[in-house]
Amino acid sequence: MTTENLLSLKDDMVAFIEGHGLMRLPGYVTEDIPSIVWEGNKNPDAWKDFVEMAKHVGAPFVTFSEMTLERGELEALIEEASEMNFPDEEATELVEAQWLRKYAGNLGYIQLGFVYQGLVFLHESTTEWYERYQTLLEDIENFQDIVIDDVHGVDDEDE
Repeated sequence: MTTENLLSLKDDMVAFIEGHGLMRLPGYVTEDIPSIVWEGNKNPDAWKDFVEMAKHVGAPFVTFSEMTLERGELEALIEEASEMNFPDEEATELVEAQWLRKYAGNLGYIQLGFVYQGLVFLHESTTEWYERYQTLLEDIENFQDIVIDDVHGVDDEDE
C-alpha cells in the first residue's frame, strides 16, 4: 500500500466485515501455523474479496490483528541499533531506525484470517515503512544471535 497509516483502511475493514455478518476474532496467526496467503495482485481492495470468500465458505468469524509502531518499542530499537554500531552514528541500521520515528503511532500492518477445512487463509495489508521496520528487527536480531553464538563459542573453547 502507498499510505503511511492504515487507520482508515482498518475502519473500512471493520465496517465491511461486520456488514457481511461476520464476527471479528482478535488474534494473530503466527508463521508456524500452516496457512495460505491471499495474493491480491496489487489490488488495494483485494481484502474485500477475501472477506467475501470467508463469508462464501461459511466462516463464522475472521481473525483480525493489527500492528501500530509504538514509540517505546521504536526507542528500544534505536538503542539496540546504536549499541550494535557504536561508535558509528552513520550506520545503516541506526539511520534506518531513526528514520522510522516519523511513523511512531501509525498503524502499519493488518492481518485478516479465516479457517476453512483445516487450513488458515490469510490476507495481509502493510505499509512500506512497516516492511522496513520488520527487516530492521530481523537484522538486529540476527546480529545479536551472531554475537551470542560467538560469546558461547569462546566459552566452550576455554572449558
